[in-house]
Amino acid sequence: MQGIPHQELLDAGVHFGHLKKKWNPKMLPYIFMERKGIHIIDLNKTNEGLLRAAEAMKRIARSGRKILFVATKKQAKDIVKEAAKSVNMPYACERWPGGMLTNFGTIRKSIKKMQMIEKTLAEGAKGLVKKERLVLEREQMKLEKVLGGIANLNRIPSALFIVDISHEHIALAEARNLNIPTFAIVDTNSDPTTVDFPIPANDDASKSVNVITQFVTQAIKEGLSERKKEKVDDKDSGGDGEAGGRRRRRVGTGKKKGDEETAVEE
Repeated sequence: MQGIPHQELLDAGVHFGHLKKKWNPKMLPYIFMERKGIHIIDLNKTNEGLLRAAEAMKRIARSGRKILFVATKKQAKDIVKEAAKSVNMPYACERWPGGMLTNFGTIRKSIKKMQMIEKTLAEGAKGLVKKERLVLEREQMKLEKVLGGIANLNRIPSALFIVDISHEHIALAEARNLNIPTFAIVDTNSDPTTVDFPIPANDDASKSVNVITQFVTQAIKEGLSERKKEKVDDKDSGGDGEAGGRRRRRVGTGKKKGDEETAVEE
């Protein structure tokens, strides 16, 4: 897997950091230079972090586990939401409900409540007056806005992909509390040591967020594709193995016990 060409990263503004006065000193290894009071991110470091993160996310997807996409910033949420949908991954792009990870049982109860309301409305809300139906519709819309992206998440996700860890500090704190691996776009005003797989890049520009998100999403697609292929191969080889086993047992029939065992092992 190759990284993103530098020209594409430059065109997307990935290299632009924050003002020098707003920087986090722990980002020093990822800063190339300062220009007009603004830190410039080293794109070599960006690609290194991106490749490392993409490879790890690919392995997670290949194993069939879920990665929760988190981005509630206006300029990032639509991009991340569509990317998560394209690979059938859960997402939180409106707001982060406190305790989504650390109090997941309660969140699941809210999801079940939302699904029950959806079912009631789908069946025509029989037995309810107009006012009661309107109350249910409003509650369903409210729950759908916050929990719709994790409606199919039956267990705590195996990892988080976060855009702007300073903005999503609650999500990051909950993930760290539960030792859940984190992947994140980290700008010059954030602490990269709080993330397992930091990707140094501009987390404010929509073009920058898009190019990074699309790259990791492509890695996830590759992981899912490999998983699908492995399932097909396993299914095919399983049939051959069973037939082969039957043939080996037939070969051993009529021989002494020791000979039969040897034939089976072969």
